[in-house]
Parts: sequence; C-alpha cells; structure tokens
Amino acid sequence: MQNTAAYGSWPSPVTAALAAANDGRPDHLSTVGDEVWWTAPRPTEGGRRTLVRRRADGTEETLLPPPWNVRSRVIEYGGRPWAAAERPSGGPLVVFCHFPDQRLYAYEPDARPGAEPRPLTPVSGVGGGLRWSDPVLRTGHGEVWCVLEEFTGPAPTDVRRVLAAVPLDGSAADDRAAVRELSDGRHRFVTGPRISPDGRRAVWLGWDHPRMPWDGTEAVLAEITADGTLKDARTVAGGPEESVPQADWDAAGRLLLSSDRTGWWNLYRAEVAADGTLGPVAALCPREEEFAGPLWQTGLTWFKALETGPIAVLHGRGDAVLGILDPDTGALVDVPGPWTVWSSTLTVHGTRVLGVAAGPHRRHEIVELDTRTGRTRVVGSPHTDPVDPAHYPEPAVRTFTGPGGRDIHAHVHPPRNPAATGPAGELPPYVIRAHGGPTGHSALVLDLEIAYFTSRGIGVAEVNYGGSTGYGRAYRERLRGEWGVVDVEDCAAVATALAAEGTADPARLAIRGGSAGGWTSAASLVRTDVYACGTIIYPVLDLKGWATDETHDFESRYLDGLIGPLDEVPERYEERSPIEHVDRITAPFLLLQGLDDVICPPAQAERLLARAAGRGIPHAYLAFPGEGHGFRHADTMIRALEAELALYARVFGFDRPDVPELELRT
Repeated sequence: MQNTAAYGSWPSPVTAALAAANDGRPDHLSTVGDEVWWTAPRPTEGGRRTLVRRRADGTEETLLPPPWNVRSRVIEYGGRPWAAAERPSGGPLVVFCHFPDQRLYAYEPDARPGAEPRPLTPVSGVGGGLRWSDPVLRTGHGEVWCVLEEFTGPAPTDVRRVLAAVPLDGSAADDRAAVRELSDGRHRFVTGPRISPDGRRAVWLGWDHPRMPWDGTEAVLAEITADGTLKDARTVAGGPEESVPQADWDAAGRLLLSSDRTGWWNLYRAEVAADGTLGPVAALCPREEEFAGPLWQTGLTWFKALETGPIAVLHGRGDAVLGILDPDTGALVDVPGPWTVWSSTLTVHGTRVLGVAAGPHRRHEIVELDTRTGRTRVVGSPHTDPVDPAHYPEPAVRTFTGPGGRDIHAHVHPPRNPAATGPAGELPPYVIRAHGGPTGHSALVLDLEIAYFTSRGIGVAEVNYGGSTGYGRAYRERLRGEWGVVDVEDCAAVATALAAEGTADPARLAIRGGSAGGWTSAASLVRTDVYACGTIIYPVLDLKGWATDETHDFESRYLDGLIGPLDEVPERYEERSPIEHVDRITAPFLLLQGLDDVICPPAQAERLLARAAGRGIPHAYLAFPGEGHGFRHADTMIRALEAELALYARVFGFDRPDVPELELRT
C-alpha cells in the first residue's frame, strides 16, 4: 500500500551511506594464467583501490591490503596501473603503481608469501615527480615497458612523457639513470606500447598541444631490435584531425586500430610486411556507430582480438555493448544478457572474453563470454541488491529538441518508491545532471546516488548535451567554441520540456554537476532563470585562470577548442566565466570542493565565494581535505549527498529531518 506524501519527503532505505559504500566499479581487468584480476574501489578504506584476484576455482582474494593503493596519476586521470605475468619458476609477478608516491612496485604473492612489495623506480622531488602507467611486462628480458611522466620544473606544464623500460631487478629504485628511455619524445603525450605477437614491433599513440586526444592523435609503429630498443618509428595512422584512441594487434600480427576518419570511431585493420611497410588500411565494420571513445586515460581498451580470429568489440550509439566481430566478413553478433553498458576494459583469454558490464537495473560486474557456446556468466564483483529493487528508478531514454531543432539525448529517471506516492495535483521536483568532461557521456546504469533522490520523490534527468561522446564527431564538436552556451542551452531545454509536458514542477528545478558539469551548473545559474537552485561540484569557474597554469598539463590547452585561443578571443573568456558574473546569480547554490584537487583547484571556488559574499545570494560551501578531483572517501560522499538533499529540501519546501540542516550564508 502506498502512502501519500509530498515529493521529496518520502522515506527510503537508499541511504547516503549505502550509496557511498557501493560507489565505484571494478576496472583495469586482465587475466593472469587462468585467473582473472582487476582493481576494485574501497570507499570505506580511505578511497583506495586494491587489486583483486579470482582464482580458477572461483574464489576471490584481495591481494594488497591497506595502505596499498593501485592507481596512477599520469595525466592526473591516470591509466592502467598494473600488469602481471606468470613467472617461469611458477606463480605471478605483479608490477603496480602505488598512488601516494607514484613509484612502480614488484610483488610476488605466491613465491614470497607475506613479503612486502619492493620498489622498482625512484622518487623525484621535482614538481610532481616521476609517474608511471600502462605497464607491459617483458619478463624474458627482465624489464617492464610503460609510460614515464617526468616533471622538469615546478609548474604543472613543466612535464615530459616518453616510453621507458624499467629493470625488474630493482636497480632503478634509487637510480633514475637505470631507466631506459625508448621513444624519442616527439609527442607531448603517449600511451603505453602494444607489442606484436612475434615481439618484433610496437605500436603506441601520441599527440600534442593544443589538441586533445579526441581531436587528433597519431599511431606510431616502430621495430624492436635485438637489444630491446625501438627504431624506425613512424606515424602510420591518424593526424591533427583524426582521432585514433586505440591501436593493437591480432594473433596473425596485423595492426588493428580505431579511427574517426569517417566521423565515427570505427575499427580498421592493416597488414604489416616483413620490412615493416604498412598495407592498405581497411574498415572492418563500417557503421554510423562508435567502436571506441574518448581517451581520458592511457590503456583504455574498446576492442581485443581473440587467438581464433574474431574480435571482441564495444560499439553502439550512446552506450556501448559487447559484440563479436568476424573481421573477414564484417558480421557482428551482440552478446546476450541484461548488460547494456560495457566499460572500456576488455580482455581475452583463449576463447573467453571478459569485461565490466552494467545496466539500468544492475551495477558494474565482471562478465565472461565463452565464444564457443555463446554463454555468459558473472565471474567477479557480482551485482547484489542492497534494497528492494522497487526503490530503483525506471529510466527512459529520451531525445529532446533544442535550439535550432537540434537533438539532445537524455536519460529521465522519474521518482519511484513502492511505499509512497505524491499528492494529487502536485508535480515532482527534478534535478538536471550535467556530466563531466565535457567530452564525456552519462551512461544508463544503476546508480544509487540517483536512486537516493528518486526514491525520495525527486526526479533526475541526465543530459548528454551537445559535446557528449557516443553520437559521432559532429555531435561532440557542437561544443567547439561554444562551451558555456550549447551545454547550458541543452540542459535548460530538457528542464523546460519536462516542465512543459507535465513531468516536472517548473518552480522546482535544480541543476547539478561535477568538474565540467560543475562549470555547466554554475554557468546555468548565471545565464538562465530556469533553476531554483544548483549544486556545483569541483568546478571550472575562471577560464583565464584555468588557461594560465591553474590546471594540469593534460587539459591546459583544452579551452583552445572549447572556447578559442586565449590570445585571439580574450573577451570570450571573460564573458563566459561564471566568476565574472556572480551578480547575475539569484538562486541558492551549494559548492563542494576537494582541497587536494589539482585539476579544478580550490582557489577558483574560493574566489567565487569571495565575490558572492554580501550579495544576498544564499549559498553553502563544503571543502574536503584529502579529496582530489572526484570524491573517493565514504565520509565525503555521505556528507556531500546529504548536503545536496538538504539544499533541495530547503529550497523546494519539503521536510528531511534525517539529514543535517544546511547552513546557507548570504
């Protein structure tokens, strides 16, 4: 039986603590012998990531106890932080990056039970130090090859990146000179090498400022000499206006790569002759779909070839599903099951394909496909329902119409609670969620943070505004020069459409987002009067500051594309920046910030607060020590969620005695 209660006031078992405990997903999946290994989040253990091992008998084991934290800081967003291989003498050898000091460590959990990991790389006191990602073990040569990010000065842009070889004997732990540099530094950014099956060649990706990797990258092919050096490196695909987010090999030694040369990231293949000459590059399954995505980290994997010939691929419009592609015929068969979203961390072993998958009613879990039988099964991190699924939203995939008739893709999550319903004649409040990036995507997966609000009677709409990935290059380039305009307009168009059709209360609309979504939230409060309040989370607020050493190297030239070069359009930087127009904000807002954030630093939030002080704008600021860009500690996530709900309760006019009252200043 349902009780009638005001929207927003419904009781719910989906607590902030429950949402925090279930935050994050398994990632960086690989096989070691017949075992499956991955990194897993531990929000209640200081937000660290650990390494989990699933043995052949199905038992799971956490390999690294606290305080070990398997996470890289290369380009700040990181990348694949570990690799492992079976030692000739038996048992696995693991090499991983430890987040606090960013050193590489070697660990042999079976050969030396109880022994601590031993360092392989030194510490540098220059700038951000030495960082490593995307390792590839070459145990027969006594080395691990990986990306080296080395700071050369104190500024965030004083940095270089090369491919490097680190000896496994530990001789480089105190001696930087023992690290061999493999690439010639021709690119400012590189991904880790992918070595051909015969060990004779390596391919990797590189790109340079001001391009971002979804603008243009180059696939570089080189020969591996007998002494383990790279020679004859040459660009074989990509360019300034062609994005290649992944390059790898099939079992026959043919080069595979994804490219958006047609406006969509599709998969291509080319023969490599004995002399290293590349043959014609042929499309394997040309479609107006994406077979890859934005390269926000090194080591992302959207395709993987099986030894038997087929290729496991992630593909689709919007969210990506797993399919098995016959590269000779172009036939593509999708994998059955309840999973509608697959993460970019595929791996294969024999005839098996393994990945991390989720859906609108399932959180991320590790799924195995047996290509011989076509059967799937969950083999790790299985989904469980911590509450009755009737408290989860039933989302709808929608396409709205924006200015000029353009399409806007969104996911709408109406309020849902088996024990409560809203009063007759009352419309629910809605929160418009703007994703980060902005070159990113909101995937349609079960998110207990969303259920936290919908189960209380607050609707949520996730907007994949112009600039989002998953819909082709033309859609993501709608934001070129228009950041702070198109994203704001698209979110407002969804909000007003929901109100106009009678889905949402037009007087109780909110905007929220983190990072680039925090920018869109702040810009929306400046540029529109659609929203009654907003939640702004670790945002970009000051474009000029962000373009002049207030962010990290990877995104330091991002605004060249999103806004325009600073020296050419300085007035645009001032006109678009929320910090320059605090006087236009009339709606209450909540600002959440990690004090260790080097991507969107707290200095920007503090400047906004200084300008808002005394203007009569109700606002609250919560700053979290030890948190960077993206909250990882359970206590932080609980406080942030409860504060957001408290803001909506106060502004929208419903009671929530179960969360601390939010003090608003003016």
